[in-house]
Amino acid sequence: MRVLSVVFGILAALGLLLGFLPFFGWLNWIFVLPPAVLGLIFGALARDRGAVTLNAVVAVLGALRLMLGGGVI
Repeated sequence: MRVLSVVFGILAALGLLLGFLPFFGWLNWIFVLPPAVLGLIFGALARDRGAVTLNAVVAVLGALRLMLGGGVI
């Protein structure tokens, strides 16, 4: 579970980098938020503080990008 939560966090962070580009904010709905939430769940189950922190930061940044772009009101 520990490795799985870190892998989800890294994949979500890579998607977040693409989601910061103009016209690619919609990627946050598909490639950032779902893996980050799954990583949060698996990290909490494995009690891995680093994975939970990584996934929480990625999820917050993805949600912030969606709010700034008008994807979440």
